[in-house]
Amino acid sequence: MTETAEPVLIWIPLMKDLGMSWKEIKSTPNWELQGILGAFQEFQILHSMDGYTHQDVAEMAKNKPELRSQWYTYQERQKKYRVAAGLEPKEERKRSFSEI
Repeated sequence: MTETAEPVLIWIPLMKDLGMSWKEIKSTPNWELQGILGAFQEFQILHSMDGYTHQDVAEMAKNKPELRSQWYTYQERQKKYRVAAGLEPKEERKRSFSEI
């Protein structure tokens, strides 16, 4: 057995979560595999808390405080992609008097 991180961090998630075959993995360049896996992980974060409201998270966070940071990460990613898709206006950065 090899002691590299590739089998655990790349190949197994691609096979398990995305249903890629060993033949597909071996025929795809490593940089492309990493891109696919990165996009899948971003997708998981983007949809990790779909269906929950701020009140739901506040209630659950009483027992699991780490949910609050997961919720804010989820909210940030949702906003990022809504802005990129043109569904929300881009938030303008506030400038100070010295920048004007």
